[in-house]
Parts: sequence; C-alpha cells; structure tokens
Amino acid sequence: MPYIESLRVFARVVELGSITSGGRDLRLTPAVASKRIKELEARLGVRLFNRTTRSIIPTEVGQMFYEQAKKVLDSLDEAEAVVANFSDTPRGVIRVTAPLGVGRRIIAPLVPEFVKAYPETEVQMRLSDRAIDMMSERLDVAFFVGTPKDSNLKLRRISEVERVLVAAPSYISEHGVPESPQDLLKNHNCLLLRYPRSPEYFWQLQTKNGLRKLEVSGKFDADDSDVLTEWALAGHGIANKPRFDIVRHLQNGDLVEVMTDTPPSASIFGCLYPHRKFQDPKIRAFVDFMTEMGQKAVSDT
Repeated sequence: MPYIESLRVFARVVELGSITSGGRDLRLTPAVASKRIKELEARLGVRLFNRTTRSIIPTEVGQMFYEQAKKVLDSLDEAEAVVANFSDTPRGVIRVTAPLGVGRRIIAPLVPEFVKAYPETEVQMRLSDRAIDMMSERLDVAFFVGTPKDSNLKLRRISEVERVLVAAPSYISEHGVPESPQDLLKNHNCLLLRYPRSPEYFWQLQTKNGLRKLEVSGKFDADDSDVLTEWALAGHGIANKPRFDIVRHLQNGDLVEVMTDTPPSASIFGCLYPHRKFQDPKIRAFVDFMTEMGQKAVSDT
C-alpha cells in the first residue's frame, strides 16, 4: 500500500518536524522518507511543506491535509485491530515508550522474550525521560514510574517501586550524612531530573508525621536519569532513584543509602494505553506479558 505508507511518512514528518526524524521513526532512511513525501506531493499536485536549510514546516494546505490524513490513519489502525480479533495469533508492530531507567533495565531485556513468544509481532521502542504525548506520537503503550497525569488513557499497574536516596561514599565523607529534611534542603546538593515544561522539582519523603513534599534544589539537573546516577557515583550529590535502577551500585558499595529513617515515597510502575487499543490482541498480549514479567523483574531486585 504505497499511498498509505506515504501518508504515514507524511504524518510523522509533520509530528516530529523533520524528514530524518519521521523516517527514522518508521525505520526508513531519509532518502526513502523524502521520496515518499515527493510522491505524495506529486499525486496531490500541491506543496505540502515549506522547506529551509534548518526546518520543514507544513504549508497551510499541508496542515489541513495532515488533519484529515491523521483521521484516516487512526481509522485504519482501528480497522486492523478489529480484524486482528478474528486471528488467534497476535501480529503487527507495537510502538512503545518508556523512561530511560525502566526501559533499559526492565522493559528492553523482556522484549526479545515477548517476540520469541509471539514471533509475528515487532516491537519499536523509544526511550526518554521526557513527558511524551502518546496520541500525537502515535504510540501504543507507555511505561512510567511515578504518578500518571493523563486520565484519558487506560492504566495497568505493574508493581510498586521502592525509591531510595543515595550518594557515593566520597560525597558522604566530604559533606556528611543529611540528618533531617531541613538538613537535606540547606546543606546538600540534590541531583535533579528536570526537562522542559517541568521547572519545579519536589521530593516526597515519608516522615513520622506522614508524607512530606520538599521543594529541593541543587547545582545540577538533567533530563536523563542515568546522568544523575553518574553524577551520584562521581560524588557530586544525592539522587532520588528507584531501587531497581541502582541496586547493583548499592550491592558493590559504590552508592549508599541515606536518610533511611525518612525514605522517599514509593512510586507506581505501570503502563498506559488508549482504551481502543486494548481490543487489539497484540496490545493485550504485550501488556499482559509485561505486567507478569515486570512484576517478577522488580521483585527480583
């Protein structure tokens, strides 16, 4: 279906803002993605994008065409999901996103096992610690650690994740162990996970008086959770991490827990998916598989 393929390329280029990114998302080279766009423009007899050396922006007619093309693609996906219900075998592409830590250490190792169990499926993963709009990114399943904010999506809770405050022994030797939340705020450098549109950062600590929300600060922040781990290992500050993410560093003594009397609150590890997606057998199979195996992976840490 060359025309449908061209529509998909066109939609992803609009959504991601470049031919290279749109093609990469669909596992196409920039040359092939550009060819699909040109074929579509030739078929329609209009220019769909204004191109400069630095950007590609939909023309007015291109934006209008995108709005209608998106409806067509959504309807096609739904139709394929309905037909898939009449098959005993899950098949097709599953587009997944996950935070870097949980994606690398829990989800990614399980993907080959899932595809081995369901060989007619393909899994495309995008790992990022930034918030991602599932609908605009055309994703099927989004894993998270924390508290989800989108109430329009179906939530599957996988397990509770223990969080810990950790620092390197070298940091403790130089700065001491924080004795209280106030000591943490005043005298210690907190390593922060922060990205655009998240200008504030809070840590929640369990205290004798219940859950306490602290507006922490520090000299370093990053939008990659693994960077925070590296900073903590290098002795630059205190990090708030899921235990599964740094358990090997705790076991070998490169990191130690601090403030164990007032530990961070636990987080939810789960996944989100659009309600309509769950009628698709491959999505049901994937979510069920990851729930069962994800629970085991977290409990093993």
